[in-house]
Amino acid sequence: MFGNLLIIGLVSSTSQLQSPMYIFLTHLSVCDILISTNVGPNTLRVIASRTCYISALSCDIQLYFFGASALVESALLSVMSYDRYLAICNPLHYAAIMNHTLPHSLAMTCWLAGFLLSMITEILIFQLDFCGPNIIDHFFCDLAPLLQLSCSDTKSVEIQVSITVMTIVFTQLLFVIGTYICIFSSILQLSSTSSRQKVFSSCSSHLMVVSTYYGTLIALYVAPSRGYSLNLNKMLSLLNTIVTPLCNPIIYSLRNKEIKIALSKIYFRKDPSRDQRQPGTGKRINHVPLPFLHS
Repeated sequence: MFGNLLIIGLVSSTSQLQSPMYIFLTHLSVCDILISTNVGPNTLRVIASRTCYISALSCDIQLYFFGASALVESALLSVMSYDRYLAICNPLHYAAIMNHTLPHSLAMTCWLAGFLLSMITEILIFQLDFCGPNIIDHFFCDLAPLLQLSCSDTKSVEIQVSITVMTIVFTQLLFVIGTYICIFSSILQLSSTSSRQKVFSSCSSHLMVVSTYYGTLIALYVAPSRGYSLNLNKMLSLLNTIVTPLCNPIIYSLRNKEIKIALSKIYFRKDPSRDQRQPGTGKRINHVPLPFLHS
């Protein structure tokens, strides 16, 4: 929560952070906050008291917002990959394509698509009958343990979710892979070894989180059948609901040089990019080490 709120505050209050990349990062932080506030409180109650009572309507609402935020985050990751592709592979046309309105339009489209697709799943779930036990073997109302409680045929929900994941999420994953293949090809053409290493390092961190996110999402929702291991479901859900919102601010923003400069200006009242001189010597210091903040 602190990391994502910090990003939103910095981007909103700093004029230098109004580029398309930081606009998408702000929306990603909002999405991570939605996931954390939706799942976190009940999870803490389950850990503290070993049980947690929740109404059927609250359970459906929790499932709806979790599914919507997962789809929104998947779409935002694809849009961010497209933004990086334009910046690295087509820099001369970047400003013309990523104008003032396009980033906001793309972000709003991600939110709209995520909530509409999640609504279809909710409509199908409302048509199911639940006449058996009412204990969900999970730390929140996820799809697979909820379908376990239904005494009616859940094939329609399973097919709809699998089609959504395969056509939407899997297509976005292929798009991300394609953009990064083009990015890596452009990076290999750079003459400077240090520049290649720096970009490769940032891309590897990004791809690691993207792979974890898409991998767990596909594993969770491609085959939510009755034979699905709920213990595996819990571990994969833990990555999506806790680990990913925690890692996103660190990997995408807090290690970013412009974010560090904006943070120093606001909280430390100085610009680390400015030239500094040693007191009494008049010699300029070209490098000022910043502990715990490595680019």
